[in-house]
Amino acid sequence: MTLVAHPERDILIMFGGEYFNGAKTFLYNDLFYYNIKTNEWSQIKAPNTPAPRCSHQAVILHQSGGEMWIFGGEFSSPTQSQFYHYRDLWVFNLKDQTWQKINASGGPSSRSGHRMVACRKMLFVFGGFHDNVRDFKYFNDIYAFNVETLKWMKLDISGIPPSPRSGCVMASTQDGNHVIVYGGYSKEHVKKEVEKGQIHTDMFMLSVDGKSKQESNPVKWKWVAVKQSGCRPSPRCSSSMVVTGQNRALLFGGVFDEEEDEECVKGTFYNELYNLELEKGRWHHILLRKKKDDNEPKKRRRKLKASPEEATSGATSEDEEYELSDIDEDVKKMRVGDGNLEQMETDDSTLTVKDEKIPDVVSENKIITYDDGVFSVEVKCPNRNPESHDLEVNPSSSDVEAFMPSARMNPLLAVKHGQLFLYGGTCEDGDRQITFSDFYSIDINKLSEWEVIIQQDSAQMDWQESESSDDDSESEDGANGGKAAKDAEKVKNIEEQDDDDDDDSDETEDDDDDDASDDEEPAPPVEPLEGAGPYFDRTKIYWMKTAENVAKKEKIDANAKQMKKAATGMAKDFWKQQQQQNKPAD
Repeated sequence: MTLVAHPERDILIMFGGEYFNGAKTFLYNDLFYYNIKTNEWSQIKAPNTPAPRCSHQAVILHQSGGEMWIFGGEFSSPTQSQFYHYRDLWVFNLKDQTWQKINASGGPSSRSGHRMVACRKMLFVFGGFHDNVRDFKYFNDIYAFNVETLKWMKLDISGIPPSPRSGCVMASTQDGNHVIVYGGYSKEHVKKEVEKGQIHTDMFMLSVDGKSKQESNPVKWKWVAVKQSGCRPSPRCSSSMVVTGQNRALLFGGVFDEEEDEECVKGTFYNELYNLELEKGRWHHILLRKKKDDNEPKKRRRKLKASPEEATSGATSEDEEYELSDIDEDVKKMRVGDGNLEQMETDDSTLTVKDEKIPDVVSENKIITYDDGVFSVEVKCPNRNPESHDLEVNPSSSDVEAFMPSARMNPLLAVKHGQLFLYGGTCEDGDRQITFSDFYSIDINKLSEWEVIIQQDSAQMDWQESESSDDDSESEDGANGGKAAKDAEKVKNIEEQDDDDDDDSDETEDDDDDDASDDEEPAPPVEPLEGAGPYFDRTKIYWMKTAENVAKKEKIDANAKQMKKAATGMAKDFWKQQQQQNKPAD
């Protein structure tokens, strides 16, 4: 899903998106306008709309009364049995409200998770990934599309580019001489059936480097690694960035995935706000403060759960419960640097740097868990660089911490008339994927407090595993082994029923034509020297479809995760059978 600001009107434009409810995946190609003045949403119906997608990119241009350009993305069927990437380029004319597909050769390959910015009347597309079930690939190529000639251009580039990645952030400077790429994520094969992910924290700048001899592109470009300074964000990916003017950009959110083993990944989500000086590569951590209302009764802050390490260390109950103010005190202990940040003056407030002489202190990472009774999210309070820049707005002893949107990855950010807008995003709570639909804004000059436009209503989230609370309570009482046992039983029933169907296939005939044709389709053969993991990756669609047919036939209510586990088990069993059959006799 993308959110961009209309170049001429007080409107934000949203397109596409994905929603997963625990059982099915839904992709959209809806187009919505949000009127900032009237606080109203409206859906725009236009012919020849691009296909449903997510993980695409959108850029707004001022020409021809305003244009929104869209490239790439991905699609998944409801049961995730089909998945593919796009490489199409579209433009939506804001004045006429019409879509047009641009057919131009020489562009990027199909991908998603890439980034796209406008620079010098061109669209720059960088990075992304492609997954075709059998294998995956991450990109570090960069393409430029000329919006005047409607042609893809080959850039004359020197220097060492960033390593392949997706989920990075990308921004261009006002003069069009620099394009910044920061962070991102990639993974690689470390063993035959083992993959390892990597979160990138480096920054690169693609800069104009003189004149080129190419007639189609008279400018040379060069990749240069940027030495970052200030209060750098802790490692994370899937953050969002938006340029605010004066060669500055704001970054919010992100996730850091920790691989507990080869199959389990635990994500820590963030809701921190950072300011980046694009040309200098200097980071500032923005701490929002608001004036305390003396007439407001004192409220007890939400208690925060201790990390697993602290819970098992024998600490007292007082040690196990953190107050949000403790985080502020930790931050105040950090050195703020030389305090030479340019001040952003407004009528009644100034964004300043506290210039204090503080001993060098680096705090330990603390994992804080926010729990609203519906779901909980872990937020990591990162290590601070002793030479970092922490920004506070009008700090004083009477200030209290301001409200912040909850931690998330891939939030939508847009800036219009000095207001930063933040919509949605996702996070994870155990096996649940939480899709946000909340909406906020903040004055980027005052940076005093977020305004809530749409409050997140967790109770209305449509999650197909709503029975999990009952299962958990049964688990506590020791009844039937709880949710984990029931999940395992569903998977086992699907696998066993598939085996029974194979044994009885010669004796019985299915009356349903669709199921019969599916049953008669032979399993894909195992290729020579092919491992169980690569075999399933190559034949995933077949085994997922087989698992779905078995569950449907036997009326087994299984979610997507259980289906995948059953499909993996069936593929592995078949692979083992093939290995036994092909084993040479003694």
